[in-house]
Amino acid sequence: MEIVQKIKEDILTNQLPRGIPLRQVTLSYRYGVSRIPIRDALVALKAEGWLVPNGKAGVMIPDLNWKEAEDLSLMRAELESLLFSMAFDSICEENIEQARLFLAELDQENMSLVTRGELNWQFHSALYFAANRPTLQRVVEGLNAQASRYLGFQYGPLAYRETSQDQHQELLALIESKEKDAALALLRRHIEQAGYLLTQYLKTVTAG
Repeated sequence: MEIVQKIKEDILTNQLPRGIPLRQVTLSYRYGVSRIPIRDALVALKAEGWLVPNGKAGVMIPDLNWKEAEDLSLMRAELESLLFSMAFDSICEENIEQARLFLAELDQENMSLVTRGELNWQFHSALYFAANRPTLQRVVEGLNAQASRYLGFQYGPLAYRETSQDQHQELLALIESKEKDAALALLRRHIEQAGYLLTQYLKTVTAG
């Protein structure tokens, strides 16, 4: 697992402290690499929203809060529904088969949270790809990348994995039966329901 992925996994599993500056020398020792790949990893993580500036040149892991989680859910619901609507009539059997492969991988046990988040996006991306709207798809991918910071809650205390997988299967069935309105409604519910549960949970355990 590359350094960026290792740091993400340690963030998701609370192995790295939130709200405290991350030191390159400490991370270099922790992961057994020089400071150059650590520096590059921190730049990449900052660009993805996993880290925020601290002081003049430092970074730290931001606290999680319900407002950010809710905002990400609201934006995803609107933009992914739009992208899916654009894609729906052009989704072919190859797209569906790709999505099924990612879905099958998501059923595997003993998988890191980072990998699970990436596979979840790849499942959705395989369906959205048919829209042929790369700019919109990049924006949606960025929102999913930011939302993946909350996977520890969704796959942990919220136990949302089985529900999510069931909805993924139902979505594919609706695509295959050409039920566009029902598929669009399910996708929006899929995103909004998970976002609502996460937001309500975060209100009880985090500040802000």
